[in-house]
Amino acid sequence: MKPVKTAICSYGISGSVFHAPFISVNPNFELYGVWERTKNNARKRYPDIKTFRSLEELLADDNIELVVVNTPSVTHFDYAKKVITSGKHLIVEKPFTATSSQAKELIELAKKEGVKLSVYHNRRYDSDCKTVEKVLKDGLLGKVVEAEIRYDRFNPELSYKKHKEIPTEGVGSLYDLGSHLIDQAIHLFGMPKAVFADLDSLRPNSRVVDYFDVKLFYASHRVSLKSSYYVREALPGIVFHGTKGSFIKPKGDIQEEELQAGKTPGTKDWGLEPKSGEGLLHTEIDGTIVKERIPTLRGDYMEYYEGIYEAIRNNKPLNVTATEAMQVIKVIEAAQKSNIEKKTIDL
Repeated sequence: MKPVKTAICSYGISGSVFHAPFISVNPNFELYGVWERTKNNARKRYPDIKTFRSLEELLADDNIELVVVNTPSVTHFDYAKKVITSGKHLIVEKPFTATSSQAKELIELAKKEGVKLSVYHNRRYDSDCKTVEKVLKDGLLGKVVEAEIRYDRFNPELSYKKHKEIPTEGVGSLYDLGSHLIDQAIHLFGMPKAVFADLDSLRPNSRVVDYFDVKLFYASHRVSLKSSYYVREALPGIVFHGTKGSFIKPKGDIQEEELQAGKTPGTKDWGLEPKSGEGLLHTEIDGTIVKERIPTLRGDYMEYYEGIYEAIRNNKPLNVTATEAMQVIKVIEAAQKSNIEKKTIDL
């Protein structure tokens, strides 16, 4: 079948690092064009692509089948709506939208227009997430009773991207980094029954959330999602405890580092963590106590794009649905409400 002609709405970090490299090397896709208002950076790397100066110009091109809406989060709803009404399939960068009502409107509109709508929750395909998912599926921990997922940095400086520091809907680390963690939790365990959250702004002069500690309550266990910009010494990214044992692993996925270094996705050792990143499994297997390092699975964001191709060309179910992404926003809304009211919020 012919490649899916794809256009990207921005060529900043998201476009140049997380989308264009995968689209350009996958034979099932054609990187057809990029929206750049004044610059021509994308054409320096991909000289055969078209450069669009406006979203309207991009959407008027009938050759384009798929559009990646990877502009600032405050624009996602409006731009996604325009893409859908143009009859093109689309991928929206996380966070999907600022509110769940916006997400619901886009889902209903996409269904009406008959287009595929997905959200780029690529961190499901991190080596960390894929490995702990296998540990759970293999039943190595027994019944999970407690889990913690962290995404920390040491970066107390405000972002040079001004839109990330303006206190508007859809902005702040709960939407930015938190979307990843919440999606991973929902992917592994489903939707929680209730949420409790502690949100704060810790960096000097910060006006947006840059610290969060979110508790997700399930029927038989709870999940803690944490992030701070003041963690110089990295803590384990994955800490899962069950009735049989524990799995503890450093945050180690190397794909972002590889992409920023200009490495091409799909190479022989793509997404393979160093052995030092292996997780520790301490559990009971067939009556024997086992304490050992276990191999980390390969991280691969290309799996996301393969799923998009199968959905568009073969009408298979999307691997990341807009409904799942809307659930992420519902959890964020509950966390915000919990932080204000200082109580647990039922979902």
